[in-house]
Amino acid sequence: MTFRVVFRRAASAELERAAAWYESQRGGLGDELLFEVGQALERVAAGPMRYPAVFGAIRRTVTRRFPFAIYFRVRGEAVVVLAVFHGRRDPSVWQRRS
Repeated sequence: MTFRVVFRRAASAELERAAAWYESQRGGLGDELLFEVGQALERVAAGPMRYPAVFGAIRRTVTRRFPFAIYFRVRGEAVVVLAVFHGRRDPSVWQRRS
């Protein structure tokens, strides 16, 4: 079974800001980030329980090329993305969203 992926508003805004920043560094780089995140989420949707729980029921995967982690929880048949977070940011920011 493939799970449906749903973004929380804050996670979607984070991803948009990150993609815009990368795009400002080099044309096309923002799209590459979006592609990487999409690939990671396809893997998650195919089997979210394979990923480790890192904070209560919140699970994490990482992108392969960019230093980002994707934090999510499983709700029924949906994967709810709570944060798309750069590895150097303070994790308490996304932890407050749980």
